[in-house]
Order: sequence, then C-alpha cells, then structure tokens
Amino acid sequence: MPIGKLLVLLGLGLALLGGFLWLGGGSWFNWFGRLPGDVRVERPGFRLYMPFVSMLLISVLLSLIMWLVRRLGS
Repeated sequence: MPIGKLLVLLGLGLALLGGFLWLGGGSWFNWFGRLPGDVRVERPGFRLYMPFVSMLLISVLLSLIMWLVRRLGS
C-alpha cells in the first residue's frame, strides 16, 4: 500500500475517532489518563500531569497495529 494512501486512511480513522469522542462516546474512556502510574499533582495555582502509563499503553497498541499491518501487507 502506498504511503500516501496509508496516511489518508489513518487520518480518516483519527477523524472518525475524534468525532465519536466529541459527540459523547468519550464516557467509555474515562479511565484513560487515570491509570496507576499516571502522575497528577494539583495545588492552588499549579497543576502537573504526566500520563506515563497511558502513553506507554498507546505506544504498545500502535506498535502492535503497525506490526500487524506489516505482517499482513507482505
């Protein structure tokens, strides 16, 4: 699959996911960003948020998807 076509499909997929979350489907993802290992510090006048585990989960899922795309493409 040419890289241009892949990028267009990924963009459309992200747009659909964004629309779904924006229109109310986000209630299914309330747990995201609140996993054990995500650092959140809130004090008056200061807020720090470092989603370590959430980003690790996204990285693993994207790596798995890319592995499957490469595996099925050959």
